[in-house]
Amino acid sequence: MAAHPVSLFELLRSQPIVHLRAEMPGDVSAREALLDAAMGPGRVRKSSEALRRGRLPADGLALVAETEDGTLIGSVRLWNVAAGERGGAAVSALLLGPLAVLPGFAGFGIGSSLMRRAIAEAAFRGHDAIVLVGDAPYYERFGFSADVAAGLTMPGPFERHRLLGLEIEPGALHGAEGMISATGREIASEAIAAAA
Repeated sequence: MAAHPVSLFELLRSQPIVHLRAEMPGDVSAREALLDAAMGPGRVRKSSEALRRGRLPADGLALVAETEDGTLIGSVRLWNVAAGERGGAAVSALLLGPLAVLPGFAGFGIGSSLMRRAIAEAAFRGHDAIVLVGDAPYYERFGFSADVAAGLTMPGPFERHRLLGLEIEPGALHGAEGMISATGREIASEAIAAAA
């Protein structure tokens, strides 16, 4: 017996209505639960986490996806880093990650939407390059390449073929070599400044 064809109405009804927005302070516990569910407890031992620990995301570059009822189902954050050096000067860039979608919501394009929005927002805010550690087949569709990040290394263990870069400004990572290091605002210094 032939499968029952799915009508356009049924297909659209099965897709969740998702809104992308800036992350807010009240999202912290839901975001952490989402990351645990999507990535497991080992996520805090990754080399990328060492660059994020104790830092705040880059201004305006912490984004979430939520359903109509306010359930957080996706998250992406970008962090200020130095992507090695070129000619003795630090190369300013962003580190993307983690990108996560709540299990059960994969396949609806939520991760892709968050990526496109994050890249567009980074460009709008004047950033020239983004680096990340991830699966090349997924991130290549957004313009990321291992070749662009070939001269860079991560603190701690990492898989060379998974270190990817995107030049928002052409040539932004050309000739960059060395260790990626955190440059973003530290959480403790932000709290002290706010209290003053």
